[in-house]
This record gives sequence, C-alpha cells and structure tokens, in this order.
Amino acid sequence: MSQNDRLLDRVTWPEDLQMIPREELPQLCEEMREFILDSVSKTGGHLGSGMGAVELTVALHYLFDFREDRLIFDVGHQAYPHKILTGRKAMFHTLRQKDGLCGFTNRFESPYDVYLMGHAGTAISTSLGLTYGDSLRGRNRKVVSVVGDAAFGCGVAFEAMNHGGVLGRNLLVILNDNNWSIAKTVGALSSYLNKIRTGSFYKRAKKTVHQLLESIPVVGEKLDRGIEDALKLLQGTLVPGQIFEALGSHYYGPIDGHNVDEVLQTLEHVRDLEGVVLLHVKTTKGKGVPGSQERPDRAHAAKPSPPPTTAPKSAATEPPVVVPVNPPRLVRKPWTGWFSDALVRAGERDERVVALTAAMPDGTGVLEFKDRFPTRFIDGGIAEQHTVAFASGLATAGLRPVAAIYSTFLQRGYDMVFQEVVLQKLPVVFAMDRAGLVGEDGATHHGLYDIAYLGAFPGMTLMAPRDGIELGMMLDFALTLEGPSGLRYPRGGAPAGEAEANRAPIELGRSETVRRGADLALVAYGSEVELALRAAEQLAAEGIEAEVVNARFAKPFDHEMVRDLRSRFDLVLTVEDHAERGGFGACFLETLHGLSPGRLPRVRLLAVPDDWHDHASRAELLEMAGLDVPGIVTAVTEEVGMLRRGGGRFVVGLSEE
Repeated sequence: MSQNDRLLDRVTWPEDLQMIPREELPQLCEEMREFILDSVSKTGGHLGSGMGAVELTVALHYLFDFREDRLIFDVGHQAYPHKILTGRKAMFHTLRQKDGLCGFTNRFESPYDVYLMGHAGTAISTSLGLTYGDSLRGRNRKVVSVVGDAAFGCGVAFEAMNHGGVLGRNLLVILNDNNWSIAKTVGALSSYLNKIRTGSFYKRAKKTVHQLLESIPVVGEKLDRGIEDALKLLQGTLVPGQIFEALGSHYYGPIDGHNVDEVLQTLEHVRDLEGVVLLHVKTTKGKGVPGSQERPDRAHAAKPSPPPTTAPKSAATEPPVVVPVNPPRLVRKPWTGWFSDALVRAGERDERVVALTAAMPDGTGVLEFKDRFPTRFIDGGIAEQHTVAFASGLATAGLRPVAAIYSTFLQRGYDMVFQEVVLQKLPVVFAMDRAGLVGEDGATHHGLYDIAYLGAFPGMTLMAPRDGIELGMMLDFALTLEGPSGLRYPRGGAPAGEAEANRAPIELGRSETVRRGADLALVAYGSEVELALRAAEQLAAEGIEAEVVNARFAKPFDHEMVRDLRSRFDLVLTVEDHAERGGFGACFLETLHGLSPGRLPRVRLLAVPDDWHDHASRAELLEMAGLDVPGIVTAVTEEVGMLRRGGGRFVVGLSEE
C-alpha cells in the first residue's frame, strides 16, 4: 500500500475507524505503529507501552462508543494510540512540547480522556467509583479500565478488585500484560502470570473430555459431571484466573493482544457480562521498536533525536539544566549519575548500605549498585508504600537503607514515611530524584511538594546539593545520621563544582556563603544556587552587589544565617525549585519571624507559583516560573527599585517611617 493509500489517513475520530472493514484492521495497526515510532523519535516520549497496546486500543474503539462509555488507562502513557484515534493525530507532533499534547491521558485535553493519569495503580478504584456513581444516577454506560505496565502489582489495584467483587456493579478490567513496567516486573504476581502465559491446556482438555463423554449414552452425562467436579478441584493449578475468581471477578484469557480479530471476538463476548470481568491480554512491550525485545526497558521511553550539529557531544546523557559557564562549573553528567557514583562509593565503604527503588532502577541511578552488590539491592515494584516500609525494616535490623524514589512518587508512600520511618526515628535516607520542575512529563511528575510534605515531620533532615560533588558529600553525611533524612535533586545535567577538599564540610543545619555582596542577599536552595551565582554576576555588571548563600538545609534551618542577613541587608530573596506554599522560602520566613523582635528586611520568595504546571522543557518551565537567570535578575532589579523609591528598610512588609 502506497503512502497515499494509508488507512490511517482516513481515520481522525472513532467513527472513522468503525467504517474500516474488519479484515483491514491489522494493516491499520501497523500504520499506527509506524506513525507513533516516527513521531516519538522526534518529540521523545513513552514509546514502549503504546506500541504494545495498538491492537487492543483499535479493538476497543471499534466496538465501544467512548463519547458515552468511559475508558481509563492505567498508566496514561499507554494511550498514544488512543490519542491518535480521538481527534489528536494532527497534533501528535506536539507531544510533550510546550502548549502541545500531554504525554498522558488528560481530561482537560479531550472529552475522551476521563483522568489526567501519570501515577500507577488507581484506575480500577476510580472506575468502580465511576460505575457506582452512574448506577446511583440511573445511568447505564460501560466503563473499561486498561491496566498495564505492571500497574496491577500495586496494592491499591488488589484492594479495588477485592471491593469490586462485592459491589455488584459492572466493570470490564483489561489486564494488558506485557510482563514489564519500566524495569522488569518483580513479585509473586509476575511469577504467577509468567507460569500461565496460556490457559489453553485446561480449555482444550475440558472441551475434549466433554465431547468424548457426551458421545457415550446414559453414563456419559454422569461421568461428565464427576470429571467436571474433579477438574474444578484442579483448576487452581491449571487456570490462571483462579486468584481473580477468588476475589469475585470473572476471568477470561489470556488472549493474544496482537491478534486484533481475537481481541475483537473476545471483547464482543465479555462486554455485556454482569459484574467485574477481568480480561487477560498478553502483549509485547515496544512491539515494532527496533531492539525492544532484547531490552524492553530501553523501549519504555525515547529521547528526541538531536538536531544535526558540528559541536562536540556532551558526556551527559540528558540535556543540561543550565548553559555551561566558566570551567569550574562545567556540566559533566546528570544528577542521577552523580548520585549513582556516590551510592556505589558508599556501598564500598560500608556493607550496611542497602539501595532500594520502586520499579525505577535505571531512572533513579541504582543499577550500578545492583550490579556491584546484588544482595544489597531491593526493587519493591510499583509499590512505594511497601518499599518505604521495607526500608524501615532494614533500618530496624541495623542496616543503612537508601530509598531512591522520584519526589512525586514518594508521595504515594507518605503514611509509611510517617509511621514506619519518622515516628520510629529510623535512619532511612530518601534520595528524591526528579525534584522540582521535571519537564515534558508534566503536572503528574513535577516534584514540587517534598519540602512541604516532609518538613512537617519532627526529626526529619532535609538537604539539597548545589552541584554533583556536593550531592556526594550530602549522601555521605546523611548516612551518618541516626534519624531519617531527605536529599532532593532535579532532572538533567549537574555542574560538577569544586573538589570536595576545597569546600566547607557539611554540618547539620548550616549554610555556606558562596559569594559576598553588600547590597542584598540571594539565599538559594539546591540547583538554584548556580543560577543565583550567575544572576549575581550579571547584577554586578549593573552595579548591584548580591551576596549568594548556599542554604544546603531546609530542615533544620540555619537560624544564625537568617540572623546575620537580617542585621546586614534591607533586601533578601530566596530562590528554590519547589512550590511556593510550604517550601524553602516559607521556612525562611518562619525562621525570620521567630527571631527576637527587631527590624526586618524585605523578603521576596522566588519559587514555583501556586498553580498547576503543564508539560514543557525544564528550561522553559524555569523561565515561565521566573527561576532562570533572567528571571532572578528581573526580580532583584524590581525589588531594588522599590526599596530605592521607598527610601528605607521594611518591617513585616511595611516601609518604616
């Protein structure tokens, strides 16, 4: 078929899909794979999951009307084929770009998307609530949950299946079983599903025995019933769905998720059944992606192809956060890489160090530690609550656990952080990668709240490094503490900074001044320190001398630093890559107002505004938030102008007479 005769060109909406003859759907599926692969190779995105769900998505939209019925993907990055079929094909080249399509389902983007979904495991619960709510309002529509990438391994998914079995409401749950999440799926459920990749033995045996006995006059029926009872006794060892049947749902499958006709026939059979129906669909993650079968984890996400350039390639595997400046602060490798190296060094020095992650060993940088110390590495699966509680047990046993979890995902284990770790005063280190504005993954993945949600706990120590060397220093320091600690760092490239021998050592709750100035102070936290330094250099060229403080700690806060700045400056700006509410700047104000009465400088908080922030590059998001170098410079010049016009210092935000 020529490029001009593509079936995909005839499809914009689901009703267009339904006009295509059934026998031509396999060709359409192949065209969709080519389209996704070509587009995502340019924009970047979560490639593997959607490529494995093409036939399933086509079949669903072929049979259901999701303008009325409801379709929920868990997790949302399976939904690229869904986006193409629901009016967004022409915009697909904007995927994950500023003002473009979201990389996940997004209810604010399309009426075909029920939720903005970027975290795993919750779709069955929300779907049950949706179908129950429909029944209360006298509404009769179908609700379908597509649960893939090992989201079924989340505890909340089993809680929902258990509840659904007694609710008496209709729900179709499709287990999109590709045997992978982002990394290799772990746990007993994965092993269970691996053992029963096909349920055909039981089905064929049962059918053959029935046919044979039905042909025997008189006694055949009695024998048939007896053997049926015997087969039921053996069913738990032969039939993959026994665990789901025990939870009160009706199990069907497994079926070949890449045979679109088989998927259609099965969906036609189960779509009108009553109760919770679980359809087990076997797919291949990254189907159609070159090399994906050797490394499905590498097919999970694709980075955009770089434009042609004659410049030498950076050693970093991700784009740097800041433009390279003078040699002492050159970008060398990602923050995750610095953490990985420091963790391995810590493991070499101390055999008590154990690394944990929640299904993200590559993304969090613990793979090298796993290779070096396999018995001291734990992957808890997509189960942050379990992973945090497991770390608590390790600490209770006298070990030094480091739980490497994205900032946004640590929220999922919050109660375990409280009860199992902080309340017990246990020395667990939380290494929070992807803290701050993460970029193209958008609102579900920004790590903007960790200072707020962890800082409320007594006994918690919170730190953020300014560069790669300091990250290693802080990890080493955290491993000496006798209580819990959190270490936050962003996505992207990290400046190396000066050698450790040339730095002030890490002291609990103490900051360091990295640039002296006489006019105002910039108190920066974490990765914003380097941007504050560059802003100070630009301000100096304009005759404004800014002192720059590397805060290092959000908790305990450096009271002496605050007292010193109050005594010397009329203007202080705090700078952080965290939500404004409950962040580092808020901690600064609390500390300032907790000092003995006295004259107060004017304080301006530069932080991520109190709003939702969509997808764009990290550099674009920092610019939009006013947290890049020009944004910091602009804020300072505005404040200096106000002070000069006001003619003096400020007390609690009101200029002193």
